[in-house]
Parts: sequence; structure tokens; C-alpha cells
Amino acid sequence: MRKLCLQLDNRNLNWAVVGSLGLAIRGAPIEPNDIDIRTDRAGAYELECIFSECVVSPVSFKTGEKIQSHFGALNIDGVKVEIMGDLQIRNQDGTWQALPDMAKIRRIEAFEDMEVPVLSLAWEYESYSKLGRPDRAQAALALMRD
Repeated sequence: MRKLCLQLDNRNLNWAVVGSLGLAIRGAPIEPNDIDIRTDRAGAYELECIFSECVVSPVSFKTGEKIQSHFGALNIDGVKVEIMGDLQIRNQDGTWQALPDMAKIRRIEAFEDMEVPVLSLAWEYESYSKLGRPDRAQAALALMRD
């Protein structure tokens, strides 16, 4: 996390930590297995360039059962970092829903001695609910109540 923040701090890059680490940073009792980064399309490819020596899966557009995005993966000091650019979630009717503008839902959280961009707990709750991850949705909801 520290390497990401140090490399990205002074760049004009639209990014945020999401997923289990985003919840853990805010106090959820979750042990993250990786770092999930949400960004826009341009940001996904820029992250790939910035960390070119760490790329294990080049960024490319991929469609899965529930999500589609410009996906890529890095390995930074043994930690898997998943990149998601212009992430979309499939609705129940099969259409794709673009997610809200990150500027509207992005927050800065103090974590150790860093300032880490994360997305709102309401967004995390909604996303995990749509992805069929009730455990993570409940973790986000519990943090919203605190």
C-alpha cells in the first residue's frame, strides 16, 4: 500500500482502494488477500506503465459474468494488486451499469501515516450487494452504522 501511495500521490490519477482492503482501512475485521484499485480506463493503463516492472497480467478489457472492466494485475513486493478501469456491473436484466463518477464517491482515509483514497461505504455496500457478496455488504453496512 505504501508503494502505491508514494508513487501515485503527486500524480493526477483518479484512483481509489476498494474491496476488502478499503473496508479494513476503515476498521472492518477483514483480512485482505490483495489490493483492489478502481480507476478509469486511462488510469488503468497508466498504473500499468508506472508499475511496469510489477505487471503479472497486462491491462486489457475483459467481460465476466457479473463485471466488465479494463483489468490488469501487479505483484508489488509479493502482494497482488488488481486494477479495474471503468468498472461496470451487470444488472439482473443483463444490461451493464456504469458506476458513479469516482469524484462524487471518493473519500480520503488516514491509514497509518498515509492518506489513502477509498470509495464511500454506501458505494461499497451497493456494489457488494449487486455482486452477491452479502458478507462484505454487511461489513460495509456495519461501518456505516458506527
